[in-house]
Amino acid sequence: MKKRIPGTAVWLVATSTFSLLATILFWWSPANAIEAGTMAGGAPVSDAMNWGFIAAALATGLSSLGAGIAVAGVGSAAIGAIAEKPELLGRSLIIVGLAEGIAIYGLIISILILNRIM
Repeated sequence: MKKRIPGTAVWLVATSTFSLLATILFWWSPANAIEAGTMAGGAPVSDAMNWGFIAAALATGLSSLGAGIAVAGVGSAAIGAIAEKPELLGRSLIIVGLAEGIAIYGLIISILILNRIM
């Protein structure tokens, strides 16, 4: 019998890999802008702008992580409820959509942060 890697471990490795790649790209792009001395629009780069970029990245990343955890729990419960009573499909889709809304809220906050610092 083959050993199976649990789904949570695969999900954790995949998100860790993508998070590491995003972090490297996040730190690399402001470093290139600082070397050039300006951003694309010609405005000088400041420490406040760098903290704004970090805040926007954290808002998007952590809200997406939270949404993934919420959808995992709510989605599995919704599938179980639909298996018992198929007429609950509409209600369960609404609840899964509400859990997915967490990621959209984080994206909106990061857009507001980026609009404020640019």
